[in-house]
Amino acid sequence: MTISSSLNAGVSGLTANASRLAAISDNIANSSTYGYRRAETEFNSLVMTDGGRSYTAGGVMSSNMRVIDQKGSLVTTGNATDLAVRGRGMLPVVGGPQYQANPAEPELLLTSTGSFRINEEGYLADELGYYLMGWPADIDGSIPNFPRDTVDGLEPVRFSLNLQGDPTTAVEMSLNLPATATMSDSDGASETLSVEYFDNLGVSQNISMTFTPTVPATGMSNEWTIVMTDSASAGAVIGEYVVTFDDTRAAGGKISTVTTVSGGAYNATTGTMTVTVAGGPIEVDIGAIGDDIGLSQLSNSFAPISIAKDGSPVGNMVSVEVDENGYVNALYDSGVSKTIYQIPLADLPNPNGMIPMDNQTFKPSPESGSYFLWDAGDGPTGDIKSYAREESTTDVAQELTDMIQTQRAYSSNAKVIQTVALSLALATLLPVEISPCVVSRFMLMVLRVCSATIAPLFVRMLDIRFVLEFGALRHSCLRLHLLRRAARVAQDCTTER
Repeated sequence: MTISSSLNAGVSGLTANASRLAAISDNIANSSTYGYRRAETEFNSLVMTDGGRSYTAGGVMSSNMRVIDQKGSLVTTGNATDLAVRGRGMLPVVGGPQYQANPAEPELLLTSTGSFRINEEGYLADELGYYLMGWPADIDGSIPNFPRDTVDGLEPVRFSLNLQGDPTTAVEMSLNLPATATMSDSDGASETLSVEYFDNLGVSQNISMTFTPTVPATGMSNEWTIVMTDSASAGAVIGEYVVTFDDTRAAGGKISTVTTVSGGAYNATTGTMTVTVAGGPIEVDIGAIGDDIGLSQLSNSFAPISIAKDGSPVGNMVSVEVDENGYVNALYDSGVSKTIYQIPLADLPNPNGMIPMDNQTFKPSPESGSYFLWDAGDGPTGDIKSYAREESTTDVAQELTDMIQTQRAYSSNAKVIQTVALSLALATLLPVEISPCVVSRFMLMVLRVCSATIAPLFVRMLDIRFVLEFGALRHSCLRLHLLRRAARVAQDCTTER
């Protein structure tokens, strides 16, 4: 029945606009929420008619979605670990309670911004207990190769709350040995160099290196013997090597050969040898054969050019910084900076298909597609901005405008229901004053008058009846007034007689 379909359409309109009003109220309520993504309500018509003479109203169907791929403005803060993504991509996080309950299978959640601080357990977490996740660095600060399409390798960023000291594992040196010291008329004096390193307890130790030239009977030998001793091993020899330098025009002064007497073997390709100190092995880089970097033999002076090593003395961590590529660096009061994690950015084919969760976090779903973890700044992703938060994407002015439109649409649908209810009323359920309208309604239906015309006719009929009844009442009052005047005149005449 067409009139019944009008009622159903009005009800669906009320439901759809109520859903839209709920989304608008949620957006306005979260207009100051960092990282909030506004909700949108879309209306879609439902067609029920089959093209016949009568029309059947189908109504409307609403659907809601979060516009997750829309970005909010960035605002500056005073906390180094307030993070926001500048561009595409989202930060990986995990709920603290969920991770504590099942650390082997963390549930990956994504967010666009967060205010992270070190909590009492050393985790870099926000105020709601979500842990920031990243790939752990090796002891030398490099990031190993981890899978990019799973959470394997990701772990919550955590700092040690104790004093920190890193043992030395590698030393690189560049120095020049005097070529004149290998001439036949040289006195054969040795050159010494002490290289500091830090043991497993953060204690400063040193490797003493003695360079002794080989003095030939005639000419130049271009040969040196290097002896290394360890102070932590009571001066024990940990390596001895014989180095011969080239004296040709093309490669004069560069390493020609290295012969291992004791200690780890020399690698001619990498230019390194491994010596074992009291605390473990240390890789020493003196340069590859024919290389411009490392040891050289030129002129008549002994000149240490540079010595680089890893490791650090014991120190307290004083601050944490996250750079634009997602590297998490810990700064110590000893002046040492150490890379300990890298924060990747997750990208998905359809970000709007993710499942919204509490606290501005989102969960990947089949509709969003599989995520891929990029290095920040690589591929389609943006970079990470520290000292920043991302504002809500809500535009309050636009939401208030939408609210006015929604209120009017809701009222209009309510009017439709009111009109249909009047048209479908039964005489037994109506007050006596409008019961004649029911009889008229059935007569109009027989004459095939449309329902949209019946309702205003009812209103006009009620108005006419009201006018007529008011006129009848006025006529009765006038008759009563005349009768009273006639009675008063008759009474006066009787009194005069």
